[in-house]
Amino acid sequence: MVQDIKKNHPPAFKEKVAIEAIKEAETPGQLASRFAIHPIQVGVWKKAALSAVHQFFSQGNAKAKKEKEDEQEELYKKIGKLEIENDFLKRKVGMLE
Repeated sequence: MVQDIKKNHPPAFKEKVAIEAIKEAETPGQLASRFAIHPIQVGVWKKAALSAVHQFFSQGNAKAKKEKEDEQEELYKKIGKLEIENDFLKRKVGMLE
């Protein structure tokens, strides 16, 4: 009778296997044999790594866009404040004349 033993591999091990799978120097079966894991697990970790890379670069663009929008909003607030101050000063100068 075969027992189902679930192994918890450390993240560093998963990274190593995923990087090797991305290189495609060996087949998933060869990698599975070398690292003593199931071949399907190689594909799962490879897919997860590629997805993480995509998310990393997508979030970088989103972060830059968010920073730009925040900066633009801050500038609009400053412009509004300066317009109010300018109008106030124009009225005060008008009263002096």
